[in-house]
Amino acid sequence: MFNSTLITKRIALISLVALVAFATLTTATAQTQDPAERQRAIDLYESQNMVAALPLLEKVALAYPNDRVVLSRLGFALYANSLDQKDPAMRQKMRDRARAVLQKSQSLGDDSNLTQMVLDGLSAPDASQVAFSNIKTAETAIREGEAAFMRGDMDKAIAAYKRALDADPNLYDAALYAGDAEFKKGYNSTDPQFRNDHFNAAGVWFAKAIAINPNRETAYRYWGDALNAQGKSNEACEKFVEAIVAEPYSRNPYVGLQQWAQAHKVPVGHPRIVPPNTTTTQGQTTTLNIDPRTLNSNDGSSNWLMYNLTRMAWQKGDFFKNYPNEKEYRHSLKEEAAALRVVAEAASKDLKSGKVKALEASLDSLVQLNDAGLIEAFVLFARPDQGIARDYNAYRAANRDKLKKYWLEVAIIR
Repeated sequence: MFNSTLITKRIALISLVALVAFATLTTATAQTQDPAERQRAIDLYESQNMVAALPLLEKVALAYPNDRVVLSRLGFALYANSLDQKDPAMRQKMRDRARAVLQKSQSLGDDSNLTQMVLDGLSAPDASQVAFSNIKTAETAIREGEAAFMRGDMDKAIAAYKRALDADPNLYDAALYAGDAEFKKGYNSTDPQFRNDHFNAAGVWFAKAIAINPNRETAYRYWGDALNAQGKSNEACEKFVEAIVAEPYSRNPYVGLQQWAQAHKVPVGHPRIVPPNTTTTQGQTTTLNIDPRTLNSNDGSSNWLMYNLTRMAWQKGDFFKNYPNEKEYRHSLKEEAAALRVVAEAASKDLKSGKVKALEASLDSLVQLNDAGLIEAFVLFARPDQGIARDYNAYRAANRDKLKKYWLEVAIIR
């Protein structure tokens, strides 16, 4: 089974033998199928020895050219082994082959998060040669750790990562990778106590990484995997949520929560709240286009008019009153929250006064969000655009608990 913990910047020590095997096997003719050899290749991959796994996976892939399981593992092994290849041309060749293999795997039905995440990584600029640390001893140690990790020697990897972190106490990756190695030791064992001990040890390292940088998502997500493997479902869920809170506008943080939700059959989704009216602007003239449904005063829908009027006021001048240091208008968190809040407060007043007996469903959800103090969180997660996203970091700095609360009490439906 693929694990989200395997996606990280992994550095492989590629021997001459492995490179020769890679170059030879990619041009060889098809081989006779051997189920036992196929299983050996997969087992070697699962043991995390990517250097040794690559040539065998290449051989097996020739015999099983349409086997998406084999292809997905081969693609990841190629990607992992490319990361420390010094020759730029060879590294690019391996990255291109990894992409082609994984795309073929997808075409055969591979819809795993791991495959998509590796493809996402391969679509980004190649950063494999960027130094982990400016401190030479730390850089040397972490690369020794990565070489050991890719050979499957987790004890040597952990020792090297520890040396790297001792040399550079701010080296997030060293703590992260040590935790990943501890996780792998536990994951590959069948002994309950051994598994538990090493999953706990992984958590200690992940906590160190988070202390170095609480706004990187990876350590939270990896920690969630370890907790989930221990059967600590609620604690795992919280870590997956914290990963999203750390980096909400990239894909990777959502993988952990998605997998957790599928495994535990828990629905996840944002309240459906979409303002029904629209506006169009031509030159200096803004026209409000009213949805006929909002003319209904029996369910509070008429209050949606205030959403558009509030936003129009922000566009005319309120934005600059609230953001005096910005020279150009943009859609902002404060504007969207203010517009939704005025609607929520008016709808709530209508309900309490008896003017309406029941609110339209989206209005009812909006009132509940407002009562819980979670409108901003809803906007940041469910209705962000480029302008709103610019306000995320400042809001998170002062309201991390509200952002977590939104996921745990609203978006995750239990």
